[in-house]
Amino acid sequence: MQITQQHTQVLIVGAGPSGLMMAAQLLRYGVQPVIIDSKQGPTDKSKALAVQARSMEIFRQMGVIDRVIAGSRAVAGAVINQEGLEVASLALEGIGAGQTAFPYIYMYQQSKTERLLLDYLTLNCCPVYWNTTLLSAEQDASKATVQLQTGADTQTLTCDWLIAADGARSPIRKHLQLTFNGDTYQHQFYVADVKIKDVLGDKVSLYLSKKGFAAFFLMPEEHYCRIVGNLPDEFDNREGLQMDDVIPYLDTITGAGIKIAHTNWFTTYKLHHRMAGKFRDQRCFLIGDAAHIHSPVGGQGMNTGLQDAYNLAWKLAGVVNNQLKESILDSYAAERMPVARELLNTTDRIFKMILLRNWFVGLFKKWLLPVLLKRTWSKPASRQAFFKRVSQTGISYRDSQISLNLSHATQIKAGDRLPYLKVFDEKKQQETDLHEWCSKPGFTIIALGKLQEIDLFTLAKWITQKYPANLNFFYLPPSAKNQPVFDAFEIKESQKKAIIVRPDMHIGFLNDVVDIDMMDNYLQNVVGFVGGQ
Repeated sequence: MQITQQHTQVLIVGAGPSGLMMAAQLLRYGVQPVIIDSKQGPTDKSKALAVQARSMEIFRQMGVIDRVIAGSRAVAGAVINQEGLEVASLALEGIGAGQTAFPYIYMYQQSKTERLLLDYLTLNCCPVYWNTTLLSAEQDASKATVQLQTGADTQTLTCDWLIAADGARSPIRKHLQLTFNGDTYQHQFYVADVKIKDVLGDKVSLYLSKKGFAAFFLMPEEHYCRIVGNLPDEFDNREGLQMDDVIPYLDTITGAGIKIAHTNWFTTYKLHHRMAGKFRDQRCFLIGDAAHIHSPVGGQGMNTGLQDAYNLAWKLAGVVNNQLKESILDSYAAERMPVARELLNTTDRIFKMILLRNWFVGLFKKWLLPVLLKRTWSKPASRQAFFKRVSQTGISYRDSQISLNLSHATQIKAGDRLPYLKVFDEKKQQETDLHEWCSKPGFTIIALGKLQEIDLFTLAKWITQKYPANLNFFYLPPSAKNQPVFDAFEIKESQKKAIIVRPDMHIGFLNDVVDIDMMDNYLQNVVGFVGGQ
């Protein structure tokens, strides 16, 4: 299938999870992108496995969460073994209770994620042009121009905006001569998806040994699991390695005879930790692996790419639809680059500790690490902090140019992810939550506190006249059942609070008064709405 048009507003190169999420989010805002990929179709390999709570919240907002839950498996915990003996067991069950509607780490293969997003695109009449290769890319201040090849045919396509979701080897990044600084780990690794004859528990198992490491991750399907590990030095540069070659080495690390019934997928690779020098260059944006790659510690990679797309799409759609000034696009790199940099540094430190084999690290891992883990895990605050980091619910953009904090509250500030708080709807006499209030595309104003009828009428009139297509509005008066919401935002009796939630469910504006002029100033002069759309 060849692209018939010669120009498109947005061209997405790469139909992996990041590119597909970018297309899906743009479609939510009425922008029809063109998305291409050099592959023949979506992956049939499991690849990325962990889906974190923040990604689950996106899927819920998109209306596809039921399918994800039905096809996934929640991880109950992690067991750490040293030289074949269990030294620590960490319970993960309900670890994020109260922080999100999805208080687990979920196992849901990348192949399923891609199929889920592809089906979303299909429902919205947005095809993926497979078997379409990017030959060249160049740009100026007004457009990007690409040369594409589909089969034997070549064509030129221009676009207003170019999204590089084309992976770690990103041809676009190379054509535009953007840096991708970092390093490659010297060790070689393997990944295998296997069916095991033994009955598997419901926990992730990590095996540490003087000879290396291996990790077993559960899959949603019974008896199936993912095995990841490092290869012994003697296997370096050896061609044609298979799972059967690795099993004896695996047995020495685990101290258990692993009985594999069937291997679905086996591959060897080298790991990299790299990050692009910039996430935006004129008309082009880098997302996902094209922007940053790192070790798989913590199951962060695919989720971070999904968050990149989620952050960028509403801003780009606002510009394409002539609703937002182009300056808002600067906030994408400003918000996402610190997240990627922190992630690279954290995963690199943890991964190096796992791999290091010197005597001091060996002693630390054998004697001190189990004690530290047990002691830390026994504290609720430590478990909550761990979940916030691994689930990506703790990511905040407080320093962003589009965050305006005018509140004296100390716990929640503009830039933070909107907390997941249950709300009792007095009118409908049913329970909902703040995230459900933000399920529609666009910004959401939430007014907390006692407002007079005339104030509510004036607010509604302002929204209808000035922002009819962009603002959703909810009002929550004080009540005993909703006191936890007022406590969370530190609202005392007779006080009020105005919250403007961005389309990606981060708080953009927080104020201790409900003032239309101040909210209008935020939307016009901070976010950059065009002429009070």
